[in-house]
Amino acid sequence: MKKLLKLLIIFIVAFALVACGSANNNNEPNNGNNEPNNGNTGNNDTTGDGIDDNSLYLITDIGTIDDKSFNQGSWEGMKQYADEVGVEANYLQPAQQSHAAYLAEIQTAVNNGAKVIVTPGFLFASAVLEAQDLYPEVKFILVDSTPNNGAPEPEDYVEKTGDNTVSILYKEDQAGFLAGYAAVKEGYTELGFMGGLAVPAVIRFGYGFAAGANYAAEELDVDVNLKYTYLNSFNPDPQWATMATSWYQSGTEVIHAAAGGAGNSVMSAAEQADAWMIGVDVDQKDESNAVLTSAMKNLRGSVYDATKAVFEGEFPGGEVLNLGVEVEGVQISDDLSRFENFTQEDYDAIYADLVADKDGLASGIPNETTTDDISTVDFSRVTVELID
Repeated sequence: MKKLLKLLIIFIVAFALVACGSANNNNEPNNGNNEPNNGNTGNNDTTGDGIDDNSLYLITDIGTIDDKSFNQGSWEGMKQYADEVGVEANYLQPAQQSHAAYLAEIQTAVNNGAKVIVTPGFLFASAVLEAQDLYPEVKFILVDSTPNNGAPEPEDYVEKTGDNTVSILYKEDQAGFLAGYAAVKEGYTELGFMGGLAVPAVIRFGYGFAAGANYAAEELDVDVNLKYTYLNSFNPDPQWATMATSWYQSGTEVIHAAAGGAGNSVMSAAEQADAWMIGVDVDQKDESNAVLTSAMKNLRGSVYDATKAVFEGEFPGGEVLNLGVEVEGVQISDDLSRFENFTQEDYDAIYADLVADKDGLASGIPNETTTDDISTVDFSRVTVELID
C-alpha cells in the first residue's frame, strides 16, 4: 500500500511540473490576426536572409495596435515589411505602464527569437537604454525618443543610443506649422491649442501651430487669437471635454489637440459643438467628422524603412534621426476634402517652401530649445492667451 501511495505521489508531482511548464503566461506573441504564435522558436526562415516568423516584434505602450496612434502607425510599418518578405509580424502588450513591465516584454521577445524590436513612444526610453546593452545582438527601433534614464537633474541624466539602436524623432514644429497654416488659410481666426504633457514633442507641435497660423495671417492680412494650454495629461477625461466646450462656446473655431488620448475628449466636445478639431500623430479624420485635418508623423514609413534596413545591412545603428519635410517625415492629412478654401495647390506650395527653408521659414519656427514660453514669442498677427 505504501509503495502504491509513493508511486501515486510521484505521478501527481510529475504531472504538475509538466502542466506548469506549458501554462500560458499571458505573454504569448500575437501576429495581429488574433492568432498567437505560441512562442514558436523554430527557424522557418522563408527569405534566406536570416529573417523568420519570430524575428520581428513590437512592444505596445500598454495600448493596442489599433489605437490610431503610435502603436498602430509603428505596427503598420513593421507589418508592411513582414508582409513583403513573407514572415509574421508579432507584438506583445505589457500588463502595465512601467520600466519593469516594458523590460519584461522585451526579454520575452528576445527569448522568442526577436532580431528586431520596435518600441513606440518616449515611455520606452529607460527600458531601451538598459535593453540595448543586455541584448547587443538585437536591433532596437525607438520611436519618438532617445534611450535615456529620465533623470531630472543634469548631473544624473544619462542618454545613449547604442550601436544596435536607432532613435527616430520627428520635427513636430513643422507638422504643427502646416496645421496652423491650413486652419488660417481656410478662414479661421479663433484658434486653440491643447497639449498633453509639456514634453518637447508636444511643445514643438504647439509652437509650430502658432507659427503656421501667424504666417498665413500675414499672407491674408488678418489677426488671429490663440488660446493655449497644457493639460498635464495624455488620458481622456470629462474635464478636458468641458474645457474644450467652454472654448468653443467663447468663440474658438478650431482646437489642435496634441494630447494623446486626451485629444479624444476634445474630439467629443467638437462633435457636440459642431466645431472643428485638428488631430495629431496619425490621420484621425476617420474617427470623427469633427476632425478638420491632423498634424502627422510618418510613423509607418519611418518604421518600415528602419526595419528593412536591418536586413539589407544598412541599419543606422547609433544614430538619432530627426525627420522633417525634407524626407516627408511630417505632414497633414492627404485628404483635404473637409477644407473649402485651403487647396492642394496651397498645401503643395507651403510644403515646398518649408523643404527649401525659404527665407528661413522652417529654421525660424520657434521650439523648446529657442523659446522658454510661447507667450514671449513676438508674433506679428497672432495674439496668444496662455491658460494655466
